[in-house]
Amino acid sequence: MSSSTLADIRKKVENGDRLSLDDGLFLYQDDTPLQEVGELANIVRERVNGNVAYYNINTHLNPTNVCVYRCNFCAFRADLRSERGYVMSDEQILQRGAEAVANGCTEMHIVGGLHHKKDYDWYVDIVRILHEAHPTLHLKAWTGVEINWFEHLTKKSVREILEDLQEAGLGSMPGGGAEIFHPEVRDQICEHKADTGKWFEIHGTAHELGIKTNATMLYGHIENAFHRVDHLIRLREQQDKSGGFQTFIPLAFHPENTGLDHLKKPSAVMDLRTMAVSRLMLDNFPHIKAYWIMLGIGTAQTALAYGADDLDGTVRHELIYHDAGATTPEELTVDQLKGLIRETGREPVERDTVYNEVIRDVDNPAEWKIGDALTVSL
Repeated sequence: MSSSTLADIRKKVENGDRLSLDDGLFLYQDDTPLQEVGELANIVRERVNGNVAYYNINTHLNPTNVCVYRCNFCAFRADLRSERGYVMSDEQILQRGAEAVANGCTEMHIVGGLHHKKDYDWYVDIVRILHEAHPTLHLKAWTGVEINWFEHLTKKSVREILEDLQEAGLGSMPGGGAEIFHPEVRDQICEHKADTGKWFEIHGTAHELGIKTNATMLYGHIENAFHRVDHLIRLREQQDKSGGFQTFIPLAFHPENTGLDHLKKPSAVMDLRTMAVSRLMLDNFPHIKAYWIMLGIGTAQTALAYGADDLDGTVRHELIYHDAGATTPEELTVDQLKGLIRETGREPVERDTVYNEVIRDVDNPAEWKIGDALTVSL
């Protein structure tokens, strides 16, 4: 049982003091009023990001769903000989890049399966051919799990692999593969892929090389509040060391079509509490994202009052969470995103991947330029 009280935590939040493990556990208790937890998170959210809510114009690229791993929470993966399995050709990949640029995208988010028969150069070349063909498109590519797989393929160091990818045109890295860091849970849901120490080594090395990265947490499956707060504290400690995380994204588990389909999907109450606790615990993270694809549009909007300052983007061609039963739209238009943000009383601001303001040509929205850096005060 936590020894913290809401009054103690409120005083810490108002003073800008760091919360403890006990504080996080108290905030996760069902009898700690959600509205008050949200109010505290909103104090931090507005202190860091004011009244702004960010969005971007982005597309997803999942070059293959064939994967050597069999994580029991994943509905996206397919076996090598499965009828569901696919591999995109270079032509298809370049076509997706051309479509992204034509639609005004500033970012392509690239993740996929770890294909048994594809060598390291194939993954590097995906970045290279896209960057050469579309140099204005920021490529946010390959999670820590994929980087770890590349280590197995090449026997190269993490640093050498990241330098290869930078040379090819890598702009930043997504935060996937974090799942839950505590071994009690991680060993059950994804025992074979990159362990916690490796995930942090990869992101820490990326930060040393000037590569900004994101971080995630998959919640609402077999973990409990202790595992979630432990996860957040580990991220906070890494950020203290290397400083290169820009956004944290809590990911609600979707059980459909997975090995855990007997579980219930997290409730909106759990979603909002997790968002708020994340904002309160991660005092050194500039941004907290409410990923509308996973949360649903209504919950994502509400999350803008519970610590979140970013809704992600237009998200064309998202497959991973829709394969797991997400019923959200395949994409949103810019006008829809801006409207959703304004309905909450927040001010919509388009950003690029590394949080520079994007300024659109009024007569031709597909044409854009980078404005000022969107600074935050932590």
